[in-house]
Order: sequence, then structure tokens, then C-alpha cells
Amino acid sequence: MSFRGKMWTLLISSVIAGYVLVGGLPFVGTMLQTQAQQPINDPGAQLRIFESVLQHIQNDYVDEPDLAKVRAGALRGLVAGLDPYSSYLTPEQVKEFGSPQNGRKVGIGAELSQVSQYLYVISVVKGSNAEKAGLKAGDVIEYIENKATRDISLYDARQMVMGEPGTEVAMRVLRAGERPQAIKIARGTYQVPKAESTVAEGKTGVIKVFSLEDGEAEDIRGQVESLKKQGVEKIVLDLRGVAAGKLQEAVAVANLFIREGEIAKVMGRDNKVISTFSAEPAKHLFDGKLAVLIDFSSAGAAEAIAAAVLDRKRGEVVGERSFGAGAEQQLFTLRGGDGLFLTTSKWASPNGVPFLGDDRDSMGVKPSIEVKRPETPEVAEVQELIEQQDEDAPPQPTATPSKPAAKPSVEDIQLKRAIEVLQDKAQAAKAS
Repeated sequence: MSFRGKMWTLLISSVIAGYVLVGGLPFVGTMLQTQAQQPINDPGAQLRIFESVLQHIQNDYVDEPDLAKVRAGALRGLVAGLDPYSSYLTPEQVKEFGSPQNGRKVGIGAELSQVSQYLYVISVVKGSNAEKAGLKAGDVIEYIENKATRDISLYDARQMVMGEPGTEVAMRVLRAGERPQAIKIARGTYQVPKAESTVAEGKTGVIKVFSLEDGEAEDIRGQVESLKKQGVEKIVLDLRGVAAGKLQEAVAVANLFIREGEIAKVMGRDNKVISTFSAEPAKHLFDGKLAVLIDFSSAGAAEAIAAAVLDRKRGEVVGERSFGAGAEQQLFTLRGGDGLFLTTSKWASPNGVPFLGDDRDSMGVKPSIEVKRPETPEVAEVQELIEQQDEDAPPQPTATPSKPAAKPSVEDIQLKRAIEVLQDKAQAAKAS
């Protein structure tokens, strides 16, 4: 979409928003006559702009506009200015939202969000069809089929990725340091690996977590119990790449290591606390030293655990600033049958800091000990990657790329640093 097109969408969005908010134009006219100039974030000031734009559309636009289409496009643009997870739904999407048929659709095994208005792969489930097809965390999906992801909402993109088991979805993928590639991924069910544990030197246990969906907390509890029986006195909880999961599961996992105090919060409008989750002493399991590993692919529930460890001063968090997610949406149905899928609350740390922020500096959880991997994509690099491509060229059908030759194993510097921290080498780790 051109700059002019984007501006047109935003202007139309404002007009329709004003119309929806006030219930009609006569009320707008009354406000224009009776209210003085207000601050720019005041609804009255915005409505005066809406009225002016609408008058130009009615009086000066070359053709008679199709107001039904204008309304749908305008509401999409309006909601797009909020956050990636809020969206406008058509009447058909509202009907499908809770239907059993929609529940039978399956995905590809990737957690998706938006960066620079494009579909972005936060993480890929180990063993899923997405991983088998070569999709990686940090990839930018420029097109789904022949639809540019910059032109659709995250909700619409996710719906396009979902489908009947066995069908395929075509994507054009951008990746730093490589040429754009078109891949096809089969939709289907997949089994998320259960948590795994190993014992490293110095009586240090490492628990690798792959998901925080229902039941995973109990699996992690089993791994902690097993490590304790093996004489482990320190634990590294590896949450890298964990972007899916439930807040309740995150609280249960954190409770294994935190005996008392608040673990997480859900925040509403004006930073009002909607709910608070606290540790239950009876569910506490491990008192030894703790380090949590996070990276750019850690999001949502994983961030809740990391933030709880930091706020409760329970241990160190090692790695990279996490992605920044964790929000809850509610569907509001409009009179025309369409709907607004709006973020109404955010997950937050015990100190009340949401993980979903306004910019990269306020997103996610910042580790207490930062250790970056060279291959981790930065948000700025994502924008550069997009700008380097021919944005007007749709993807050309090509065969699924063959798997690249196996690369030599690279030392896991983040895990190594976390183990060093637990073995009383924290000062050396921070210094380097």
C-alpha cells in the first residue's frame, strides 16, 4: 500500500470512527457548534476533524463512494492503529469465530505476530510441519498465497494460515542473509515435545521447556523432582523459543521456585489490576539457585515466569530481551453484524509492568545478564530486510527448498553463561 493509500485509509477510519462513536452526524454538528478547541487527544477535537473529512468525501470525491466498503476498510485501519492483536472482523468472521467448524481447523506449528506491519515468526514448534518445511524463528512472511501480509491484520493472517488438515499454505519468506524464498507448508496436528532435563557439571540441572500450554507445568514439576533425586542443587530453566502458553501454567511453573508473594498480574484500562496471581507455599518445590534463559522468541507465559523471578529476586535471567506479548482480547459485535476484536487486558509482572509495550524499549522482559547470539534478528534489521525487497512483486511459485547441509555445532554461549552464573561465576559473566 502506498503512503497516499495509507493516509487515505487513516482519514476514512477517523470518519467512520467518529460516526460509530456518536451514533450519527447530527450530533457531530451540534458538538461543532457548542464546543471550543480541545487537546488533540480529546474526542471532541477529533470529531471536528472527522466532520471536515466526511464533508470533503461527500462533496468533492470524484465518484459516489460505496459506504459499506468504506466502512469495512475504515474500521480495519482504525483498529490497526491500536496493537497487533486487535482486529476488525467481518460479519462472516464473527459467525465463524465460535463455530465448531472453525475449531476443526489446524495450523502449521508456528507462533506468529507482527513486526513493521508484516507477519513475523516468533517461534517454531520443534517437530512441526513448519520446522520440517524450513520456517525459522525471526523469519518475515511477506506474502501468504498472493496476499501481502502488510495489507491485512494479524487476525486475518492467522486465519489464512489455518485450514483443513492436509492442505497446504504457500508463503514468501524473507530471512536475513538469504534470498527470498517461496515455501509450502502442510497444515496438520503436531505433538509439542514435553520438557526435557539434563545434568551438567557442578550439580546443575538444565530443564528445556518447549511450551507452556495446559499440562506443561505438571511435566516441569516432574523434571524438577527427578533432578532433585539426582542430587541437583542448581537449575537452569530454559524458556528460549517458548512463545505459546497459558498464564495459569506460567504461574504454576514459577510457583515451583517461588515460595510466596505475587507472581503475575492482569492489567486493564488505566493500569487497573484485574487479577493477581500469588504463590502457594504448598506447591513450592525447589529452593536451590535458579537461572532462567530467555531470548527474542520467548513471549507471553514465558515472560511471566522470567519477570516473576526478577521481581521476586529469586535468581538471574540470562539471554536477550524477550519479544513482548501476553494480552487478552474480547469480541464486541456491532449493529451491522461485524465486530471488533479488542485487547482489553495485558499480562504483567508482579510489579505491574505489562509485557506488551509501545516500542522495543518497553516490550518484553529485559534480562539481568544480557548475552546476545549473533543470529538473533533485531527489529531494526527486520525493517531493513523488508526495505531491501521488491515490495510490489508477488511471490513466484517455486518448489519447497531443500534442506541446507547440516552446520557444525556452535557453542551455546547463553546456556554456558547461565551455568557459570549458578556456579558462582556471576561477576565474571556480567563483566564479559
